[in-house]
Amino acid sequence: MEFYCESCETAMCLECTKGEHREHVTVPLRDVLEQHKTQLKTQLDAIRNRLPQLTAAIELVGEISKQLTDRKNEAVTEISSTFEELERALQLRKTALINDLENIYSAKQKVLQAQLSSLLQGKDHIQSSCSFTEQALSHGSATEVLMVQKQMSERVSAMARHDFPERPHQNAHLDCQVETEGLRRSLQNLGVLITTAAVGHTSVATGEGLRHAATGQHVSVTVTTKDKDGELVRTGNAALRATVTPVADGSRIVTEPEVTDNKNGTYEVGYTLRSEGEFSFALSLYGQPLRGSPFRLQAVKPSDALPSPDDVKRRLKSPGGTAGHVRQKAVRRPSSMFSIKKKENPIEDELIHRVGTRGREKGEFTNLQGISASSNGRVVVADSNNQCIQVFSNDGQFKMRFGVRGRSPGQLQRPTGVTVDMNGDIIVADYDNRWVSIFSSDGKFKNKIGAGRLLGPKGVAVDRNGHIIAVDNKACCVFIFQSNGKLVTKFGARGTSERQFAGPHFVAVNNKNEIIVTDFHNHSVKVYSADGEFLFKFGSHGEGNGQFNAPTGVAVDTNGNIIVADWGNSRIQHLKQGEATPTAPHTRPHPQHLIQGGDTPTAPDTRWGHTHSTRYRWGHTHST
Repeated sequence: MEFYCESCETAMCLECTKGEHREHVTVPLRDVLEQHKTQLKTQLDAIRNRLPQLTAAIELVGEISKQLTDRKNEAVTEISSTFEELERALQLRKTALINDLENIYSAKQKVLQAQLSSLLQGKDHIQSSCSFTEQALSHGSATEVLMVQKQMSERVSAMARHDFPERPHQNAHLDCQVETEGLRRSLQNLGVLITTAAVGHTSVATGEGLRHAATGQHVSVTVTTKDKDGELVRTGNAALRATVTPVADGSRIVTEPEVTDNKNGTYEVGYTLRSEGEFSFALSLYGQPLRGSPFRLQAVKPSDALPSPDDVKRRLKSPGGTAGHVRQKAVRRPSSMFSIKKKENPIEDELIHRVGTRGREKGEFTNLQGISASSNGRVVVADSNNQCIQVFSNDGQFKMRFGVRGRSPGQLQRPTGVTVDMNGDIIVADYDNRWVSIFSSDGKFKNKIGAGRLLGPKGVAVDRNGHIIAVDNKACCVFIFQSNGKLVTKFGARGTSERQFAGPHFVAVNNKNEIIVTDFHNHSVKVYSADGEFLFKFGSHGEGNGQFNAPTGVAVDTNGNIIVADWGNSRIQHLKQGEATPTAPHTRPHPQHLIQGGDTPTAPDTRWGHTHSTRYRWGHTHST
């Protein structure tokens, strides 16, 4: 082999260059040999350079495998010791029960044996006396009979008068009752194995807080855990750690952010920086860095912070829809703009009370989304675009306002529905944050529920069991939670059938604990039992009495009648059994929201289907 065909990449002899390779480019083999050697050496060097990486990976995976084995052995030890301790406890209880049984038995038996001994002794005395006397009477002489009479008369008389213990001094009641059903159920569920498939290199962190922060302000990011294939992990309890260190001094940790486990595979990581500068924000899962970690974080003074995308969008949106924003000079108004028109006999559909004007000051609104009445005479309003909750007295006097814009727990991004529970806590559905927030009556944040489950909560109500009912407008279903956030049940799906929703909006509960939901695009109102079983619906698309065009707000009055905000028909309908009178005329600009009372009586047991005109009970709003 003296030649090399470059086209076929093969060595050949002289004869082959004249045969099938005669039209190919051929060169002497020795000329390309060094070239191929050099190329092979380069490739060898490239793969040899990967050996340290593979060695490190082998060590890491081996260490994790060893840790997993150690954890498994620790868990086996824990399980064994726990159950051995339970077995010892059971054995001790068994011994104690048997000892108690023996003691009770001995005490009762002692009483019975003493009584039995007394009775036997009495019986023997009587029998011996009878036998002796009968013997003397039958065979004794006159002298012996007289002697026996004198000797036995008093004794026999005493025995006849003696009070023997003939009634039992004890009973035979001695049972052992061991209630094991509850214990068996507990044992069946005893112990939980906690694990996840989450790994760091596929899990991701999102949020402005990865790159930018304003000093003194709480910032949070969201971590979404994934498995090795990039699939979402939907369980919590992963070992997630976060640290923030100065770039100039990586050994000094300035803060360890707080990690909140949402129990659904996502985590909120929140921190507050006190000084400006460049920092390294490291996130690790089971000791391994998240994808992209560590992040380079710049902290500046709040006055130097860049506006958020939401701020930019808000400034670019003008009333006419064109770009740019002209800010009017602020005019200080009273704390609450309200007017009351009182009459001795107000006519139906007469506006008797109006509260608020458009604006961003206290007592002003820009997009009123939800409203609720509390049992202590307060009216609570969810102002969506002002991203706050405002509280008024029943006569419209401003009382307080709370809420800070943001996406962290305790902040409000787009509050929609609002209600007040039996403890006076204010419960707010936050559409954009995708959860329901719970505040105390004075506006202090207590808890959030539904995170990771809700896609776009709109209406919210509290039933008579204290359960929180949230209407998920985006997911087209209704969630029922316990007050601590534990899911009780959910029902509904997207569709047009009786048991489906198409953009459900708001919810009310009557005193039969029935759940009443407005179905916006299906132009109807649907009624469900407390556990989500469909009962019936009413309404159809139209402008007639009892018909709807995109219903939104719903409430139940003190007489059990249902009041519906008929948004598309610009009216309120008051639905009552048995009579039909004209609906409120089309004089209101798209009514959307109705007051929800804390203790509203039930509607009639039969199905509602007629309408009754009504006036606005408290205020009116524009839909946006």
